[in-house]
Amino acid sequence: MIAEKILADISAKLDVLIALSLRQLTGQKEFVGKTRARRGTGDTAWFLRGAGLEVKDIAAILGVPVHSVRTLLTPGRRK
Repeated sequence: MIAEKILADISAKLDVLIALSLRQLTGQKEFVGKTRARRGTGDTAWFLRGAGLEVKDIAAILGVPVHSVRTLLTPGRRK
């Protein structure tokens, strides 16, 4: 039980680091609210899914709702 909480905390911290790294790679200089559309979110979601991350983790990294990530990862939506 305690080990699971520790692993969840570590996972959350790694999600933050991944999100910050993605921001740096995409050249985002400002922290903007969730109301702004993000370019390439679908491609990023597919990349992270291919890396083995779960939908809830991808949603946390991208700062979008879980149902949005599920929609983005629907095979028919991929261009």
